[in-house]
Amino acid sequence: MGIGEALSIGSALAWAGGVVIYTRLGRTLPPLHLNLFKNLLVFAMVVPTVLLVEGARWPALGAGAIALALASGAIGIALADTLYFRALNTLGAGHMGVIGNLYSPLVIVLSFAFLGERLDALQIVGFVLVMSGVGLVSRHDADRPLDRAALRRGVLLGAAAIALMAVAIVMIKRTLEQQPLLWVVAIRLAGAILGMLATFALGRHALLPRGVTLTRGEVGLLLAAAFLGQYLSMILWLGGYKFTEASVASILNESASVFIVLLAWLFLREPLDRRRIAGVGCTLAGLACMLLS
Repeated sequence: MGIGEALSIGSALAWAGGVVIYTRLGRTLPPLHLNLFKNLLVFAMVVPTVLLVEGARWPALGAGAIALALASGAIGIALADTLYFRALNTLGAGHMGVIGNLYSPLVIVLSFAFLGERLDALQIVGFVLVMSGVGLVSRHDADRPLDRAALRRGVLLGAAAIALMAVAIVMIKRTLEQQPLLWVVAIRLAGAILGMLATFALGRHALLPRGVTLTRGEVGLLLAAAFLGQYLSMILWLGGYKFTEASVASILNESASVFIVLLAWLFLREPLDRRRIAGVGCTLAGLACMLLS
C-alpha cells in the first residue's frame, strides 16, 4: 500500500467519524451556520499547523494556482458541504451513503476527461466491488420512514453536493501534485470561508442563528467534528490525491460510507442487518483489489 492509498483510507475513516458527530449537531445548528463555524474552527487549526510544518515563508504559488485553490474551497466546501449537511439532516447518516455512490464515478469520468487517467483490470474489479458494497450498506429502506417529497429533496441536495465535491477535487489535482500540501489546504479553506461570508451577506443571514444556544457538550462535539471530519480528514484526503491517482483515491474514499454505517450503528443506534454486513465484506474485498493492483 502506497502513502496515497493509506491517506485516502485514513481520510475516509476520519470523515465517517465527523459525519456521525455532525448528524447530532445538525439537530441544533442550521446547515449554513454549522458549515461556517466548523470551517472557522478548522482554519484556526490549519494555520498554526502550516506555520509549524512549512514555516512563514509564502510558497512559490502563481496567481492561477491560488485562484484554483480558492475556487475549489468555495465550490467543494462552502457550497457542497452546506448542501451535504442539509441532505444529512433529511436522510440520516446511514442513508446518506447511497448518495455517495455518485462520487467516485464522477471523479473517474472527470479524471479520464481532464487528467488522462485510466484504471487497470484489477482496479475496475475493485471499483465494482466497492460500489456494490456501498450500495448494500446504504440502500434506503423502511427503517427511517421518509415521505416522497422529503426523500426527493434529500437525494437532490446530496447528489448536488457530491457532484460539486468531485469537480472541486479534480480541478486542483495538478496544483496538489506541484505545491506544498498544507498551503493548498489553508488557501482552499480561505476560499471556503470567503464563499460562506459572501453567502451570508447576499442572503442577509445573521452570523449567529437566533434562538440557538450550544451547551458545553455541544461545543465539545463541534470541536471534535471539526478536528476529525474536516481538519484531519481534509489533510489526509488532499494528501491522498497528491500522492496517488484521483480515480484510485476516489474509490478508496468510498469506504467512508461503510465506516459511516458502522459508526452510526455503534453511536446513533441506526440498524445494521445482514445485508449491510455483507456490504461491508464486499467493500473490504474491493479495497483489497485496489491495494493489490
